[in-house]
Amino acid sequence: MSDKISAVWKAVEEDRDYVVGLTRDIVRIPSVNPKFQADAAINREAEVQARIAEELDALGFRTDRWDVFPDRPNLTGEWDGSDEKSLILCGHVDVVPVGDRSKWHCDPFGGDIENGRIWGRGAIDMKAGVAACVAAARAVRHAGIKLDGRLAIHTVVDEEAGGFGAMDLVKRSRLARNAIVPEPTWGNIVPAEGGLTWVRVTIFGKQAHAGWRFNSIWPQPHVEGRLAPGVNAIELANRFLGALRDFETSRCRDNWHPLVPAGLATINPGVIRGGAGMGPDGTPAIMTNAAIIPDIVTIDLDYKFMPHENFEDVKAEFESFVHHFAAADAWMRDHPPSIEWDLFGLNSPPMNTPVDAPIVQSLTRHATAIQAKAPVIKGFEAVTDAAHYAGAGVVPVIYGPSGDGFHGDNECVEIESLIETTKVIAAAIVDNCGTI
Repeated sequence: MSDKISAVWKAVEEDRDYVVGLTRDIVRIPSVNPKFQADAAINREAEVQARIAEELDALGFRTDRWDVFPDRPNLTGEWDGSDEKSLILCGHVDVVPVGDRSKWHCDPFGGDIENGRIWGRGAIDMKAGVAACVAAARAVRHAGIKLDGRLAIHTVVDEEAGGFGAMDLVKRSRLARNAIVPEPTWGNIVPAEGGLTWVRVTIFGKQAHAGWRFNSIWPQPHVEGRLAPGVNAIELANRFLGALRDFETSRCRDNWHPLVPAGLATINPGVIRGGAGMGPDGTPAIMTNAAIIPDIVTIDLDYKFMPHENFEDVKAEFESFVHHFAAADAWMRDHPPSIEWDLFGLNSPPMNTPVDAPIVQSLTRHATAIQAKAPVIKGFEAVTDAAHYAGAGVVPVIYGPSGDGFHGDNECVEIESLIETTKVIAAAIVDNCGTI
């Protein structure tokens, strides 16, 4: 271990209270994503960003803030340096709602310390990670180390609702060669995650009166004046869902990646709406009258794909499946389902950073030294803002502290893990950015 790494670790250890205090400060500022629960008293992302900006300004970062949505700003801080050795540390400041407060043993926004943990909504997901990034940079500065490469800290809004803060930042800001995203990983190193998009399939039937349903399903003589049979879009959708399940199984069967669970590439039917007439929002207009044979069904899918897959290939494969499904039905051959990709703008590229990438090896080496055991190198089951950096050509990796209760009650972060995370990130800064 180099003298410079020893110096930054000493700086973290001598000022352990700093990262703990900053974590508590920002946990105490409620920053629930307003897309989930709109209430000015708890939608205070801007105040969290202002608190972080105070620390970045004090450390000599050149900061910038701008609103992604009204009163919901992104924040960047940057130390100048070479692009060749540049590094981004990125975390999000929005949190999910508290839920049932009666299930919490503490104030969800109290930032209390108990049993070696900091408690509160956002403690592990992911305000502790954000604080660790700031504290790691502070340790580098307090150790008297001058970096050769450019170091940036990005704190973004709206990750919990799809990552639109990171999408906006990636489009606007100067990027870097590498990035670390300190989401909770329990000390493991996570260089891969699958891609995710939302897609809507709309199935078209033919509207008719339910009293004449017999005319559609029981053989009728084609006499003069016979009413045109209806086509029940809900029943077509039922057949589609069965075929989709088989398609999902077939594409998962031989689609492997060494770092993620088998079968990760799932296609989840999340929202289904059936009824009569197309409404202005692209969903059925009438969903309260069972006396109508429905002609519209929309199925919204949460569509995951593997870290090594290309979105355009995934898209083409699914469209081929839908085409062949429709071609097997006389009605749907002439009235094929429609497909709407990137529903609500949600699209997360895959991340597939090689395990031998220098940033991965740096984190692994230092985590092993700090934790006294080798971390597991694995993939992430869900998606994070690392995806948007990967899609823009940055080489990202996810590494963060341990805790519990994220997206549930009694959320917390383990303080010792938070200190360890800060040390490992600080060492990775020195490795990645180099020194003068």
